[in-house]
Formats: sequence, C-alpha cells, structure tokens
Amino acid sequence: MKKIKRKWHPNFIQYMDFIIHHPNYKGLAIKIKNNHWQWIATAKSEIGKQRLKWCEEKARELGYQIHPGVYAKVMRAIHPTKMKVCQTCGKSMSIYYYYPSSHLLKAIKKTFHKIYQETDHINNIWDDLSKSYSQEDIIHFFLQYTKLNSTILKHTKNALIQAMEYHCREEGARYLSPGAMSNFPDRFDGFHTYNRCCRASQDKGRSRENLKSYTKDRRAFEYWSDGNIHAANCFMGSHYFKDISADHIGPISLGFVHDPHYIQPLKKRDNSSKRDRLTLEDIKKILEIEQKTKITPISWFSKVIWEKIKQEQNKLASNRVIKYRKMLKQNQSNFMFIIGEIIKTCGAKGKIFLIEKLLTPKEYYFNYSYLFDKNGNIVDQKKRRKTQRNATEFQRYIRIALESAKEFQNKKNRNLKNDLSIQEKQRLTVLCRLINVSSCQAEHALRTLILSIQNRLLASKG
Repeated sequence: MKKIKRKWHPNFIQYMDFIIHHPNYKGLAIKIKNNHWQWIATAKSEIGKQRLKWCEEKARELGYQIHPGVYAKVMRAIHPTKMKVCQTCGKSMSIYYYYPSSHLLKAIKKTFHKIYQETDHINNIWDDLSKSYSQEDIIHFFLQYTKLNSTILKHTKNALIQAMEYHCREEGARYLSPGAMSNFPDRFDGFHTYNRCCRASQDKGRSRENLKSYTKDRRAFEYWSDGNIHAANCFMGSHYFKDISADHIGPISLGFVHDPHYIQPLKKRDNSSKRDRLTLEDIKKILEIEQKTKITPISWFSKVIWEKIKQEQNKLASNRVIKYRKMLKQNQSNFMFIIGEIIKTCGAKGKIFLIEKLLTPKEYYFNYSYLFDKNGNIVDQKKRRKTQRNATEFQRYIRIALESAKEFQNKKNRNLKNDLSIQEKQRLTVLCRLINVSSCQAEHALRTLILSIQNRLLASKG
C-alpha cells in the first residue's frame, strides 16, 4: 500500500522558512532534498546525531546540565516567538503549558457553568470568566484546584497563571499542557509538526482511546516493584477497567509485582476498603495464575518468603496468612530502609548503583506498546518508536523510585519501622563501603543481606 503523504499548510511552510533562517538556529543541521527542506530527521540518522551534538553545545552555552529533558528546555529557550504553527491546520499555539486538560475543563464547567475547549488558552479562559465572575472567585477556584501554595503567590491573574504553567512544565502537574509537544531532534525546531489542535486526529497513538493506556500506578514506582510495570500501567488504563477500579490481587505494598497478570477489576468501594489486606482466597488466586503463566508474582526482595508460602499452600489457614502478611509488610519496610540508607550514606554513587542494578533492567518494558485480553495476558506487543518523551517517561520512574526511598527514610511517624538486627546493620554499613569500591561486590552484598533478612523473619515469626 502506498503511503499517503500529508499536505503541509502554507502557514507551516512559511513558519519553517522563518525558523530555518533565524540566527537562533545557526549551525543546526538541515539538508535540502528535491528542493525541499528536510525538516524531519531521526535521532539515529547522521543529521539527527549532528542536531543532538549542536543542542548539547547550546545547552552548555545556556548553562543547562545535560540530562533527560534538556533538549526540550534548550529548544524552548531559543525559540524566537514561543508560538508554533501547526503543520495540518496552520494554527499557532504556545510552546508553553497554557492549555487546559479535560479534567480542568470539567471542573470549570461544574463551578462556573462555562464550556471551553482544550485548545483555549488559559489566559483567554480567565478573561472570559471575568465577564461573569469576580477576580476573587476565579483566583479562589484555581488555588483550590491546583493546590498551589497560596502563601508565596501574588494573588493576581498573571502571577497565578505563570505559577500554574511552571507547576505543570517543571513539576509534573497535569492540568495544563503545551500547544506543541517536544520532539527533538526529530523536528528541526524541536517540536512536533502538528499542534494540540490536530494531535488526536493526526497521531493515532495519541487518540483519546489510546491515551487511556498511559494510566500509571505511582505506588509501583514507590515500592520498587518487579513485573512488567509499563504493561501493567497500560492494562490499568484499558477499556477493561472502564468505570471500575484496578486491583492488585497481591498488594504491591507487601512486595507483590506490578504486572498485568496479577491485576483484576474490582468495585472502587471494595478496592478502597481492601487496602493492603491479603486473604487466603487471594493467595489461591495468585498461585493459580503463577502456575498457569509461569510469571512470578513477587518482587525479588520478598521471594524467599513467597516460596515458603507456596510450600505450605495445602495447609494454609487464615491465621497463618495473617502472619505471612505481617512478615511481608515488615520485609518491605526493611527493604525500603536499606535503599534509603544507601542513598543517604553513599549520595550520588549510591543512586548510580541502585539505578544500574535495580532500575535500569526494567527499562526494557518501556520499549513496547501492548494489547491485552481481559485476564491481562499480552496478546500483541510492538516496538515503540524511540522519542524524547519515552526517555522522560523512564526517567520519571527513576525519579519517583529514588524520591520515595528518601521520603521513607525521613518519615518519623511511620507505623512500621525497620527491624534490622545489629549484625544486619553492620552488614549494611559494609555494603555502603563496597559501593565506593566495586558495584559487583556491592550487588552481591545487597542480595545476600536481603536473603538473610527474609530467612531471619521466617525463623523468628514463621
């Protein structure tokens, strides 16, 4: 089948010519082919590699550190107008986060009885609301909705809008989006060719139905869960969970995996009341899935305890399950303490060690998109095209995992504290020293320490 070539709007062609010849982009690689500028170039192409090198040099010139997300930061900073023209319809939209999410629009409709679109600039929405409501009412609404710290903000329209934009662009809030998504080095100017106005129709991967697959369970990142974590997030956002809650049969806060095979639909009320309870029926269901799929239901740091549960599966009683649940919870607390102590004691080297040994192996899962049946079995998977967004997605996972370990360490009023013995704490001290000497020896020391802690828990509480 012959590929249909998209027509580019005259406004976009004019925009390209303006950007290419602007002094801000002097030296950025681009070629002419068949009398047309080669605006698009993949990261692995020669042009793409040259663009990446140019952008990194520009980043240093601007004083930015080279880390995931720096390309978008550079291209946003050097853009001469901050307005990007859509390839499809020719409409100009800001490259900053000024356009409301569907959830924000629903909240505005509920509060002010006004209907707006996702392509309406937040500044224009504010101005229109001002025709019917006071500034105090509008400011109160946005402060309540965004949960921004009102004590450090000037209560003015411009100050609040800029704070909201920064909150979404730099701090991960999701109620505002940019008019054009970052896409460097694939696009010369660093932004996707079609804007927010035409994205759903032009990018089939970003259709409303498909976007639901991007649901993420932050807790799985926080608890350093094993399993196909990206597939699990996609499954939770699929149509199988429309108007119903996604429940982990084995709670991830007890060390169970975040994997589509071990996620089931459950009424929201029932899921909320379940919390981190583990029942005999849950264990039977988990064992059945494990036997059928051959996919382990437990994270590596709790595997010894799970194997003991499997050995006793034919004689397990409810009171015994309660003991194992407490044991798994204590083990999870111990593991998080150890991770936090490594970060606290070893600093940057500790983070690098944990990323390399425990987190990076999971990056593989983020390289694919998935389709599922109702039981969470992957019926189809396709290689995802590598983009800057994909890289940022995995970096977000790393950031949340590291932050949660640090927060766990700092939380004074935690209900369940670590119960490491004096000998285990001494081994942890040795482990931290090894991180500065040999990452391989340190990994062995970490895994043997986790193993001995589980055996100690089984001996003392089993």
